Amino acid sequence: MAPESEMPRREFLKSATAAGIGIAMSQRSAFAQGGPNDKVVVGVMGLNGRGVVHARGFARVPNVEVAYLCDVDSLVLDKCHAELATVQQKAAKGVADFRRMLDDKDVDALVIATPDHWQTPATILALKAGKHVYVEKPSGHNAREAELIVEAQQKYKRVVQIGTQQRSHDRSREVIEAIHGGAIGTPYLARAWYANTRATIGRGQEAPVPSHLDYELWQGPAPRTPYRDNVIHYNWHWFWRWGTSEVCNNGTHEIDISRWALGVERPVSVSSVGGRFHFQDDWEMPDTQEVCYEFPGNKTIIWQGTSCNGAKTHGRSRGTMILGTNGSVIMDRDGYTIYDLKGAVVNENIGPKSDALNVSADDTATLVHSTNFVEGIRSDAKLHAPIEEGAKTVMLCHLGNIAQKVGRKLRIDPATGRIVGDKDATQMWQRDYEPRWAPNV
Repeated sequence: MAPESEMPRREFLKSATAAGIGIAMSQRSAFAQGGPNDKVVVGVMGLNGRGVVHARGFARVPNVEVAYLCDVDSLVLDKCHAELATVQQKAAKGVADFRRMLDDKDVDALVIATPDHWQTPATILALKAGKHVYVEKPSGHNAREAELIVEAQQKYKRVVQIGTQQRSHDRSREVIEAIHGGAIGTPYLARAWYANTRATIGRGQEAPVPSHLDYELWQGPAPRTPYRDNVIHYNWHWFWRWGTSEVCNNGTHEIDISRWALGVERPVSVSSVGGRFHFQDDWEMPDTQEVCYEFPGNKTIIWQGTSCNGAKTHGRSRGTMILGTNGSVIMDRDGYTIYDLKGAVVNENIGPKSDALNVSADDTATLVHSTNFVEGIRSDAKLHAPIEEGAKTVMLCHLGNIAQKVGRKLRIDPATGRIVGDKDATQMWQRDYEPRWAPNV
């Protein structure tokens, strides 16, 4: 067969479509053959945004039961119960404390869609309880947690998938295979971006904790601080105590695609520029940031995040451009276009346009990603985003934050991903914890 760069466009698209249909058919066949004993029972933790998507999504996977819904906000929990009832006849149990799910021997897996500060501690406790875990990106709050979560998976030998669902998108898998097959020659640089027009979060005030919220449990592993009225449920993203900045929030997805396309793992250096240019409020992080990652083999990833200026790049609010010695690729969640060196279209596969800025991202790729996780539990199927692979991407994001905070280029050991020769930066590798919840593998 001719390489993709030489294949006629119509033939390329025809073969790609057939491959996608074949994958979907094989997945349906695998589920159709499953018997009653193959049922996978899950609990979902954190329901205000992405967790609702997961509750509905896992209930749609054949022979999967969502047995528990968990949230520290009773209003959010009630709302998710109503959502789940639209796709699953059997009612799930509602709990505020996720440890009740871990105590149930019938629960096979925990799905975690909590704020970032809870993700690694909850994953480790679930693994210790013998559960498999689907954990949303960035899978943890700091660089040390990116190490701890992998150590825990390796110790307890359970399936752990990170929620970088674009790894399961048929068009993404198709174009990455084409890149690795030489469609644009040798890939050497990836530019990734995310642009939004987020509003101000204002100046918050200390306030009484709402009666429907268990704020003590919401804080969990984070050091204690009084409740403020502009943090929960979404604005925690922009406070270092709980969040990890846009580079870990949305950047994780595009940086992951970049790393996948270039075939790189750990960098030799990381630098970052940016700042808070929009609004004078409580937002603690950059709203504009550009991070440069240099890798062995003369390969580079550049990520640009603009949280409050929605100017698009290549007509897209988010996406990735990969440059190679014989051409380039522009891709996002809707599909991709392959160009030659002069910018002429070589091949293209674009699906229906989606909302690139939908924070819940209720998309087809998520369902396929969840299905892949379930098959990993049932039959040891190869995961599309195993945590040991996802943690390499997440580590890059945390390093971008550290480089931004210290204001200088970091030297990195490409064998370990650890910072070399910078005491101030190394002190930011991990965080302080509320002692009762400190993660311990």
